[in-house]
Amino acid sequence: MDARFTDEQDEIRRTLRDLLDKRCGPQELRAAVDTPAGHDRALWTALAGHLGLPGLALPETCGGVGGTVTELALACEETGRALAPTPLLATAVLAAPLLLALGTGAQRAGLLPRIASGGLTAALAVPGPALATALALTGHDRRGQWAGGGRAGGVQARRAEGGWQVYGQVDQVLDGHSAELLLVAAHTGGFARSRVLLFLVRGDAPGLTRVRQTTLDATRPQGRIQLRDTPAELLGEEAADALAGLARLGDTAAACLAAEAVGAAARVLERTVEYVGQREQFGRPVGSFQAVKHRLADAYVQVQAARSAAYYAAWAAAAPAPGAETAGPLALAQALEALRRAAAEGVQLHGGIGFTWEHEAHLYFKRAAGDELLFGPVHRLRAQAADAAHVFEEAGT
Repeated sequence: MDARFTDEQDEIRRTLRDLLDKRCGPQELRAAVDTPAGHDRALWTALAGHLGLPGLALPETCGGVGGTVTELALACEETGRALAPTPLLATAVLAAPLLLALGTGAQRAGLLPRIASGGLTAALAVPGPALATALALTGHDRRGQWAGGGRAGGVQARRAEGGWQVYGQVDQVLDGHSAELLLVAAHTGGFARSRVLLFLVRGDAPGLTRVRQTTLDATRPQGRIQLRDTPAELLGEEAADALAGLARLGDTAAACLAAEAVGAAARVLERTVEYVGQREQFGRPVGSFQAVKHRLADAYVQVQAARSAAYYAAWAAAAPAPGAETAGPLALAQALEALRRAAAEGVQLHGGIGFTWEHEAHLYFKRAAGDELLFGPVHRLRAQAADAAHVFEEAGT
């Protein structure tokens, strides 16, 4: 394994950081989250048109850049650093890989070039608070009970004249209120022989109602979608294993989320170090006190370790190797812990100003808490990795 980044990868990071520093400062960030979409559409157009961000990990035959998960994770690290509210996670990390892996030739040709160009945003709708389970990050439900289990609730799909119809409700969909295409996980086949399939639903489809939810982390907008006999198109072939596709997606999602959390943790730690070097107490900078130095040093070590784990997870997802299947969940757990630690230190060491709504410190703290609610908790991420590696199984069993 060559751990060095290529010149192209370094250039992606530099260019993206420069753009976000200019276009996604504190004022622009607050203005973006207050829009109905929850993100700056002009910024997304720039990220897609100038940098090709949504197509980084898509092949050139689909209009993408032809990169790997590593390039996508590096981009997520920079957007996480700025807490940039963009459709990158929902569209490029969660939806596009599923379209690429499971879609028919016609679906890939019709949708992926539009995603790569930034002209189409997409979102993955998983019923209930089960996104981490569906991605096999905090458990692996081989029957897809999280999708409704064929019973009432969740989302159900049935054949209709000329295609399929879906019925149900999903309460937590990243960018679900604004995405122009929804990938909806639904049960079909009744209770006894039910199975989970993925369906494509247009954002303007009849019977679809969407509303933006009030969330803990305003920089991570979510929507509630209601489907009432809504026309849908089956993603791929009916024989495709949607559950396995979602589980494979978990490695990519975990690596990108870990890199994003590391970017946020590094940034809030940088700002805290800068602040304690300026703020004075008892006639000397707060950062000169040994206790403060120790706390920040411990946080720095934790962030750097999490960064290494995130990079390894991205490399493992791009080039799977034996024994690397637990890299994603473990890296995500480590990154979430590092972000929570760095954000908490940031709030406290900023003193009274760190607790105010006007300062940005609380946004990083909310990102840490919100991500753990969506993709954790940390102990379950580690438990799933331990189960996947058979850590606690006795020899010979």
